[in-house]
Amino acid sequence: MILASNAIRDRGFEEVLQGYPKAEVEKLLDFHRQNGGLSRYVKFRYFFEEVRNESISAEKVQDWADRFSVIMRQSLTGPELLITQTMSYIKRHHKNLPMYIVSGSDQEELRYLCENLGIAPFFQRIHGSPTPKSNWVRTILKEENLPPQKCILVGDSINDYEAAFSNGIKFMGFNNPSVEKMSDYSLSI
Repeated sequence: MILASNAIRDRGFEEVLQGYPKAEVEKLLDFHRQNGGLSRYVKFRYFFEEVRNESISAEKVQDWADRFSVIMRQSLTGPELLITQTMSYIKRHHKNLPMYIVSGSDQEELRYLCENLGIAPFFQRIHGSPTPKSNWVRTILKEENLPPQKCILVGDSINDYEAAFSNGIKFMGFNNPSVEKMSDYSLSI
């Protein structure tokens, strides 16, 4: 986790879905908090199909995701949101350790934010949704010819753990006590 964005993402969902019943939006927020690493595409589909019991097209999911992205691009560009401990580690080690970002955030929005926050140069590649994390990790391992046994995925969600596990790489949980328990190593940043 590089950016303290959870509360802002909560507000983003609330703002985008303000025309819907509060109890339904709360169900989405619960799902969102339990599945922090899942993409907004999955979350909007969950909201309409599972909470509201309505079918939704891929185009409509994209429309909701685009609305959400406008809010995120406006709200997440403050450097004060960068997690100091994480950035300190990245700045110290990015020249010796190839680093990659794989996120549940929308890929174009993620790249925009990384550029605006001045952190893009620290990373070899920056990838996000709608492609799932586990697929991006697999692609990076293959295309960069990285031996899985020498790689570590650092993350704060169960989806991060699952992406590491499904690709046979070690995992370090960070900034989330329930996920930290799944770590292969203790994290000292």
